[in-house]
Amino acid sequence: MGAIIFMVGILLITHGNLGQVLAENAYHILGKTWPNLRTLSVDKSDEPDMTRGRAQALIDELDDGGGVVVLSDMLGGTPANVASALIRAGRIETVCGVNLPMLVRALSYSGQSLDIVVSKAVTGGLEGVVYVIPGEGNGQERG
Repeated sequence: MGAIIFMVGILLITHGNLGQVLAENAYHILGKTWPNLRTLSVDKSDEPDMTRGRAQALIDELDDGGGVVVLSDMLGGTPANVASALIRAGRIETVCGVNLPMLVRALSYSGQSLDIVVSKAVTGGLEGVVYVIPGEGNGQERG
């Protein structure tokens, strides 16, 4: 019998519909849907304990044995605070500052181990933030 293959689950916990929009754009870029991706929208009126319970239910649904990485938008915000409360080292990890390059990278490597997915998500997010100098190959003239 073959080896069991685990996928790292990816949960986006974000303000408003940011997570859903990021997920839709990742689907567009990568050309497929991802069964190991879920989103949780947080509104300022949501109770943190209720949100944490909803997040835990999604994590339980996503974790097939490979672990879950929770991507959140802004450190210090309610989504990040909820995500941080869910951390279980080696099983559930959290990265704040999600952007589209981070999500695409996390999805692309989600067949790897949790620590690799976390590392690739962080580097993807960092490498996706670039200051574009006017006139440096972007079609803009200085002036």
